[in-house]
Amino acid sequence: MGMASNADVLAMLNELITLTTLKEESSQSFKVRAYENAKLGIEAHGHDITGLTATELTKIKGVGKSTAAKIREYVEGGKVEKLEKLRVEYPPEFVKLSKIPGLGPKTLKLLRSKLGVEDVEGLRAAIADQKLRELPRMGEASEAKIAKAIDRLGLTGKDTRTPIAEAMPLALRLVDDLRALKEVSKAEFCGSLRRMSETIGDIDITVASKKPAVVMEAVVNHNEVSELVVAGETKTSFLTKDGLQVDVRVVEPSQFGAATLYFTGSKAHNIALRQRAIDRGWLLNEYGLLEGDDVVASKTEKQIYAALDLTYVPPPMRESTGEIEAAAGDDWPKLIERSHIRGDLHYHTDRSGDGRSSVADMVKEAASQGYDYLAITDHGEDLAINGSNREEMLEHREVIRKIQTKYPDMTIMFGCELNIGPDGGLDYDLEFRSLFDYTVASVHSHFDQSVADQTDRLIAAIEDPTVHSIGHLTGRYIGRRPGIEIDYDKVFDALVANDVALEVNGALQRLDAASDVVRRAVDQGVKLVINTDSHHVSELGRMEYGVLTAQRGWAPKELVVNSWAKSKFLKWVDQKG
Repeated sequence: MGMASNADVLAMLNELITLTTLKEESSQSFKVRAYENAKLGIEAHGHDITGLTATELTKIKGVGKSTAAKIREYVEGGKVEKLEKLRVEYPPEFVKLSKIPGLGPKTLKLLRSKLGVEDVEGLRAAIADQKLRELPRMGEASEAKIAKAIDRLGLTGKDTRTPIAEAMPLALRLVDDLRALKEVSKAEFCGSLRRMSETIGDIDITVASKKPAVVMEAVVNHNEVSELVVAGETKTSFLTKDGLQVDVRVVEPSQFGAATLYFTGSKAHNIALRQRAIDRGWLLNEYGLLEGDDVVASKTEKQIYAALDLTYVPPPMRESTGEIEAAAGDDWPKLIERSHIRGDLHYHTDRSGDGRSSVADMVKEAASQGYDYLAITDHGEDLAINGSNREEMLEHREVIRKIQTKYPDMTIMFGCELNIGPDGGLDYDLEFRSLFDYTVASVHSHFDQSVADQTDRLIAAIEDPTVHSIGHLTGRYIGRRPGIEIDYDKVFDALVANDVALEVNGALQRLDAASDVVRRAVDQGVKLVINTDSHHVSELGRMEYGVLTAQRGWAPKELVVNSWAKSKFLKWVDQKG
């Protein structure tokens, strides 16, 4: 498995970005920007770059000579000397500190040089001894804030969990590498990651193969392996450099369904399934659904559910929260699926300061998804740096109208992501806002207000006649920033009363509204919209994660406005204005 892929190269560049930021004490340093630009260039390039020479690599937009040399070094030898040195200087436990809000690279350097802080435990001790407040640019308030952040992010103890945005790309790379082996017929990541949990303990991968020895050898030699925990004949466990455990199991192809079902969980869901099997005089385990020595079903999960007289339960719903009862009865929801999605309604271009692909490229990418409609929602003027003023927005509208002529089958809406101010105010004035065909209003600031103030602020935005949807409801970043705290029932009532949709944002670091919030919203009849919030052509795959999060919240197709046929959808949009 020595073959590196584009994904491996991008992961290597990501790590260089993280560690170089610490080294240079700035995310804006020349070197960091160079790696960032190379990463964007490779993502936009879209083709396999691992066979290119250093000279060919520099022809890709954003890839400089020194980065090209590192990519070649990595592809040829599986490692980069510069990165190896940085890893020694900044071990995973120290890097973990950089995820805490309020701890920038300059502060981290001070903590290390002045207080000898190397990890979260060391930081907690320094806080307990009230040593942080003595550092320059720090005080009692920042000390308290950092202490609270550590608690809220759950960064303590041995059982730290990894945010899905970090675990998913790694799991996908490992699964792709395993599927590339000719001895492997199927491979799937299981566990809480497959159930779309926001944070995961470890990664479980199940592989179908008649040649387990070949698969195990490939796993042991994989470039993600930092330390082997178990190296067996059909199971290998290893730790990555970040200390994340990965368990890879090989099963007979005929048992793949039973094994993936078992290792996906949840435990409580599995217990309920086993009980149904016992009630029928059968046994259910990781090898199959068995009647004595006879196999009733084992090859696919669908066959096992069918044999137990159950509707197939998608992995995100397997949390023992009523799904078995629903699957056994007549009230199974007609769930939203990826194939139902007809458009994306939160979509940025380089008109936004943080957008990185042109309008033409972003529209082309949406058209290739077969969408019937699209709302381009670049940032409103109140978002510092990233927003656009009126003149810029009107020019942008002309650009969109010109591009529309090339796509007669797709309706392209001139939209905006409006900022919800601290008191619920929005960008521009009412008259100018009503020029937009479609809007999403989102919280981007003032995260520390009280529950009552945050709730009032959201309701004020929901009641604005130009608002169609509320974007990433709490503004959280999983594992980095807790979201705002609100009275959900009041917000849901306002959404229903004003016929405004609640976004399920498919960006893995957001997944906001969270699945448990989606489920409560569904119970109240709130309309939903599943979006990618893409800022680059490489991000459209987020739609899949948005759909899985909505499924985890039991979202039925009829409540998801961007699953509707174009005529019905546009009628809903027009009713608002």
